[in-house]
Parts: sequence; structure tokens; C-alpha cells
Amino acid sequence: MTMNMIVKSTLGCVGLATLMLLGGCTTATVYTAEEFSTYQEEHKIVAILPYSVHIELKKLPEGTTEADIREMESDEGLMFQRILYGQFLEQYSKRRYTVEFQDIDKTNTLLTRSDIDFGNMTKYTKDELAAVLGVDALISGHIKRDKPMSTAAAIWSTVLIGVGNTNQVHVSMAVHDGATGKLLWSYDNDVGGGLGSSPEKLAKSLMDQISKKFPYEP
Repeated sequence: MTMNMIVKSTLGCVGLATLMLLGGCTTATVYTAEEFSTYQEEHKIVAILPYSVHIELKKLPEGTTEADIREMESDEGLMFQRILYGQFLEQYSKRRYTVEFQDIDKTNTLLTRSDIDFGNMTKYTKDELAAVLGVDALISGHIKRDKPMSTAAAIWSTVLIGVGNTNQVHVSMAVHDGATGKLLWSYDNDVGGGLGSSPEKLAKSLMDQISKKFPYEP
């Protein structure tokens, strides 16, 4: 390809926590726009959007409703956003990145003021969202899983769904230019984990995997 680069890499299985979460080695797909460095010079502030979470259950556990699942998805999306923000701040404090990250409380307040539904941001283009937030670029992502991660969900998952089931997770992250909405970088991976998987472990694992691939390095 002439205008972009797609890299498929087999990620090593490092550490017991990683093995418990991922269930072995995984293959991730990473895309970086060829002209990313040009955009990087212009970017100063990046916002992290609430994650989009989709829990795909074969059947609803007894005593739960579709509304309960939607609420879990929303809670997990905000939880993952907050954990990633903390991870990015930690890396920024080590001078790993050339951009600053907008405080997520400010991000979410500005979205709320504009009546933007966190669970349905696909109605808006990335440049529209960036204009609302006043940032140069956006980090967004999607998690698709067959079990919830929240504490309450973990309880009924264990009791009602069964301890032996495998938790399959697809996780993605993307960076879009704020002015044009152009996709500049993306990461996609399918992982598997047990009921011990949590937003904290998944976010930590994701950051470990992208730390050498996230493009805003000096």
C-alpha cells in the first residue's frame, strides 16, 4: 500500500497475569497512516472518548433485563475510559508521548452539555466530536465480549452462567485527526480470558501491547 501501513504481529506471552487474561499468544493488527508524522507535529491535545462496549449474551440470566445489560455496557465503557486515561497519564509523565491528554471529566462534561449520548456516539463524525471537545485528535475504542466485567456482573456470571465458560473479548483502539476525522492509527485484537478478567487487567494488557506501537512517541 502506498498511503498507509498495516502490520500484523504475534505478541509474546509475558507474565502470569497476561497469560491468565489472554489465554495464550495473540495476533494483533496495527494500522498507521503513512503521513502520521505530519499530523503529529500539529497535535497538542488528545481526548479519550468513553469506550463502546457490547456484551453479547446467548440468553439473559434470570432476573436481568436488556436494560440491565445496556447499563452494564455504559458503566464498563466509562470505567475503561478512566483506566486508560490513568495509564496514558502515567506514560505521559515519563515523557513517552508528544501530546497531552484532556481530562476525561472535562471530556464527558462537554459531551453531556452537547446532549451527546455516550452509548451512541456513532451518530457523530470524529471531527464533529473533536470540535465539541476542542481537541486536536481523538482516541476511541470498542470492546465486544460475551460476559460483563463489572463486579455485580461477575457475581451472576459465576453463579448463573457457569465457571467453566471462556470469556472471549475483541478490543480495539483508534486515533482520528480532529480537524479532518481521518483515521490515523488503529489497533485490533481478539483475546480470551476467564471470569477473572477485569477492566483493570484488560486495560493494563492493552497498554502493555500498544506501548511500543502507539504513534505519539518523541
